[in-house]
Amino acid sequence: MAMTITEKILAKHADKEKVAPGELITARVDIALGNDITAPIAIKEFKKLNLNKVFDNTRVVLVPDHFCPNKDIKSADQAKILRAFANEYNITHYYDVGEMGVEHSLLPEQGVVVSGDLVIGADSHTCTYGALGAFSTGVGSTDLAAAFATGEVWLRVPESIKFIYEGKLNKYVSAKDLILYTIGDIGVDGALYKSMEFTGQTIENLPVSGRLTMANMAIEAGGKNGIIAPDDSTKKYVDSRKEREPDYYSSDEDANYSEIIKYDVSKIEPQVAFPHLPENTRGISEVGTIPIDQVVIGSCTNGLLDDLKVAANIIKGRKVAKRVRMIVIPATLKVYRDAMHEGLFDVFMDAGAIISTPTCGPCLGGHMGVLAEGERAVSTTNRNFVGRMGHPKSEVYLANPAVAAASAVAGIVAGPDQL
Repeated sequence: MAMTITEKILAKHADKEKVAPGELITARVDIALGNDITAPIAIKEFKKLNLNKVFDNTRVVLVPDHFCPNKDIKSADQAKILRAFANEYNITHYYDVGEMGVEHSLLPEQGVVVSGDLVIGADSHTCTYGALGAFSTGVGSTDLAAAFATGEVWLRVPESIKFIYEGKLNKYVSAKDLILYTIGDIGVDGALYKSMEFTGQTIENLPVSGRLTMANMAIEAGGKNGIIAPDDSTKKYVDSRKEREPDYYSSDEDANYSEIIKYDVSKIEPQVAFPHLPENTRGISEVGTIPIDQVVIGSCTNGLLDDLKVAANIIKGRKVAKRVRMIVIPATLKVYRDAMHEGLFDVFMDAGAIISTPTCGPCLGGHMGVLAEGERAVSTTNRNFVGRMGHPKSEVYLANPAVAAASAVAGIVAGPDQL
């Protein structure tokens, strides 16, 4: 029986020769991930089991990244729960301040996740790791607690949609635009509980950083997971940092898909997702004049070195517009150090931007860039729901790093060609 890459990974982890969409399986987990918001709940439930160890102390990962460094007493208490649990159960992969980064950028960088893995995390953007050819998906905190104990997860095998991207990307168009365009096309529930498999020559030409962006936002279309079959670029990335031996899978040519959707990327311009859904996308030429108050460049979607380089190239020699705040957030300490050494921090600060420690902070309206009533932000993050970045009457416009940087200079939502 022919299978997709997602089905092959699930079959392997369920110890089955084959699986089919709709089938209920119990599968072995390679990585079980929690952060400072979701892990405390999982830890509380795990403690009720009165176990003296987790299923594997090298496979449980804890990253306090949402409110760290702690912004208040409550967030400090949350982080303390993770710290105590990591110490008590000798968790190998616990990343405190000084090593911490945005979790979905940190784990690939550190080689904690490898191709062929089955990864669950109590965070919806756990689907990011599909960029490396892993099956990864978000779960609830109680599911995470069960995985801490058993090393297993219950799943329904998803149907797969195959997305084929062909053609050459236009200037200033990136992976962020491809996924925003896709979500705008199929809607925020267009891939509900389905595997979004990204294929085509355009995807093959994307760097790993761009692939991480694509897979990261699969959840914004309702996807169970996003996934890209490993190729030479993937293998070079994974093999240079892997903790464990990867398994490289690909879909069979005659695998069954619920739908096949094709895009000619030469017809796609930089995209902007208007409030208050990622599906509310428009090409930059259709945006009009929208004054803004803040720009955020960072997050698990666009906080890697490649993203910061794009933004720096746009803003170099220019100034952030008066009354606009520009916040740059490298996703990990390695990205922070590399950007600093390459002179990107000087470019941003000369322009009037500030540099933050790695954090999810403003993405979820936590800290380091919360919006007041009536304020608007252009952000490279992945969600623009009502109140996502602060006040319920604030607005967030999602865009790629080039558009975000150009908007900071222009003081309105703008593309680089408008400067």
